[in-house]
Amino acid sequence: MTLDELQPGEAALIKVVHGTGALRHHLLDMGLTPRTHVELVKRAPMGDPIQVKVRGYELTLRLDEARLLTMEGLHDEEAANVPAAKWHFSIPHPGVGEFDRAPSYHHHDKATEIPEGAPMSFALVGNQNCGKTTLFNQLTGANQHVGNFPGVTVDRKDGQMKLHPEARVTDLPGIYSLSPYSNEEIVTRDFLLQTHPDGIINIVDATNLERNLYLTMQIMELGIPMVLALNMMDEVRENGGAIHINELEATLGIPVIPISAAKNEGIAELVDHAVHVARNHEKPMRIDFCADSDDPDDPVAAVHRGIHAMAHLIEPLAEKAGLPIRFAATKLIEHDPLVEAKLQIPPEQKPIYDQISKVMEQESGLDAEAALANMRFTFITGLCKETIVRPHESKEHKRSAQMDRYLTGKYTAIPIFIAIMGFIFVMTFNGIGALLTSGMEWIVSAITDAIDAGLTAADVNPVMHALVIDGIVQGVGTVISFLPTIVTLYFFLSILEDTGYMARVAFVMDRLLRRIGLSGRSIVPLLVGFGCSVPAIMATRTLSSDRDRKMTILLTPFMSCSAKLPIYTLIIGAFFPPQYQALVMISLYILGICCGILYALVLDRTRFRGEPVPFVMELPNYRIPSAKSVVRLVWDKSKGFVMKAFTIIFAASIVIWFLQMFDGQLNPAATPDESLLASIGRAVAPIFAPLGFGDWRVATAILTGFTAKETLVSTLTVLVGEDVAALQALFTPFTALVFLTFTLLYTPCVAAIATVKRESGGRNAVYTVVTQCAIAWLVAFVVHLFGTAIGLH
Repeated sequence: MTLDELQPGEAALIKVVHGTGALRHHLLDMGLTPRTHVELVKRAPMGDPIQVKVRGYELTLRLDEARLLTMEGLHDEEAANVPAAKWHFSIPHPGVGEFDRAPSYHHHDKATEIPEGAPMSFALVGNQNCGKTTLFNQLTGANQHVGNFPGVTVDRKDGQMKLHPEARVTDLPGIYSLSPYSNEEIVTRDFLLQTHPDGIINIVDATNLERNLYLTMQIMELGIPMVLALNMMDEVRENGGAIHINELEATLGIPVIPISAAKNEGIAELVDHAVHVARNHEKPMRIDFCADSDDPDDPVAAVHRGIHAMAHLIEPLAEKAGLPIRFAATKLIEHDPLVEAKLQIPPEQKPIYDQISKVMEQESGLDAEAALANMRFTFITGLCKETIVRPHESKEHKRSAQMDRYLTGKYTAIPIFIAIMGFIFVMTFNGIGALLTSGMEWIVSAITDAIDAGLTAADVNPVMHALVIDGIVQGVGTVISFLPTIVTLYFFLSILEDTGYMARVAFVMDRLLRRIGLSGRSIVPLLVGFGCSVPAIMATRTLSSDRDRKMTILLTPFMSCSAKLPIYTLIIGAFFPPQYQALVMISLYILGICCGILYALVLDRTRFRGEPVPFVMELPNYRIPSAKSVVRLVWDKSKGFVMKAFTIIFAASIVIWFLQMFDGQLNPAATPDESLLASIGRAVAPIFAPLGFGDWRVATAILTGFTAKETLVSTLTVLVGEDVAALQALFTPFTALVFLTFTLLYTPCVAAIATVKRESGGRNAVYTVVTQCAIAWLVAFVVHLFGTAIGLH
């Protein structure tokens, strides 16, 4: 049978892993190796994908990927290959002085010692969602956002150690192996191989060492000084488990430090060890995890012979290319294309290397990729058996299982998701957000009156008075008054991410998204897009398929970002009765989603033909949101919004006021219609006339909205004032709805377009600008035609 044929609660052993290429390699790296116990936990509400338990953690797979795994030994009990616990007390872990007592663990090269106070560089490496960013914040004092979703870190981040200012730490994207499966894996691997940091801090999830140590073994092959940080040790202790640190350290040959990054436990000791090994250039003593066996038929023995034969032959090429020999040998056996290219193997020698892989495969009975993965996991399983006291089922996992009965249940998952998103939008636009916005408007009005009175009392020049009040204060103040709405939205989105619910949404929505050509993982960037398009576009880096990444980037602008909230609030407040305002607001978001779905279907059948990326994703346990993390995210987004208000919008307000005050000869304009701004607006206004809002002031506001969407509001405020009656002279309720439709869909801000260019190239950035404008105009025109046909004006 294959894995997809199992029923929830059933378990079996993997017999063969089929497939080819990067997907198969990724499945092996995630621990799905031959003779491994796998339990099917549940199926998604729509039957696909499935959730399985393997090597102590939970993973999602589509049925297509599950069919690649042939199973045997069907049963409903715990598998025998799960290591038994060694029930004895943990030995207390010594401090930094252990280096003096155990010098044999390390290779000390005095010629490469780093003098005291000299600059040092560290790479922070680990699996996705293991607490890397939390540790980075503790080490550097940085304020990076921390989320409970695989792939939160989508770019490298640098910072100085608080305790050692001469040391720089680089937080790299979370990866599962050093294989070129996804962009973040390539980014991390290239950094380690090309930048050559002085030390590596490898952080692992102590609650699931069996999977996390797979990456550790690969990193050790690089021969870079490193320390192993066992994170979440507090959870291990609380759940009745223990890890024998000294035995683990002696076997691996590197310092092993128990920490809790979230509680700031063990961080000082970790820093001391990291600085020590880097300064003294103490490389890992053990990089050979395929110790020879007395049994010549043992698959591990065959791998041992193959690796060492390959290492012996490629030594000159590896040294010339600057690659660690053992790392290069294992990657060459795996037929890693990037390493093969870097080694520059002469064509006449390639058959020799291929023959070594073939012989190893014949002797081990496994293909090269499976044989290497099996070798590593065999070592790790034995190591875990000797060093880990297995904890009881954790409180976090129990809680997650209970919550998932409803949050990912067959009949409850989608209704609950819709209810949660509906609650967030209602609270943002008609509840807490609206209440706080009213308070902010009162504060802004009071400050404006105070400034106006002060300028009048000081008898300031009327032109300067008009610039400050009608230009700067009204333009910036109008936008600032919407800050509470944006803060409220980010508050709820941050909670969703911190709890781990975002990963469940990806699991639940995968089959629906696949129908429009996307993977379930795309749901996270799209949901983030409701907050801001810039981080949403950057979050697409967690998608391993270039096709999915580019397609998701093009769909992100359809998710109405928070910068458009001031526009919606202004127009809806002026033209719609209070009892319908929330309905209109939510309808705009639904319209954006529907347009995005239609556009995705077009892209899937034209520009991006092909299958979406495989859905292989770890499901983290639910966690109680960190108040510090939520506050940090809200503060960062609020600060960014305020900075934008006092930079881009400040400058735009001055420019708009100037263009409105003067004519083409730079003389004071007799009337607004004779101003420079009117000339520019009249040149563009005919484009919008078929949509029902051909006034030059509206056209001008739309143009300024290209810089930042909030600027559209400040422009209208500068041009027509804050009087609702003046605004109502530009639109009817119907044309206001058409205008909202256009602003919902047209090109995102300059910052978002710049991010598109950086992530997918200049051609895609231009394509985004043109297509979004065209789609916005066409949809608004259709709305206008339909409304006119049924008698709306």
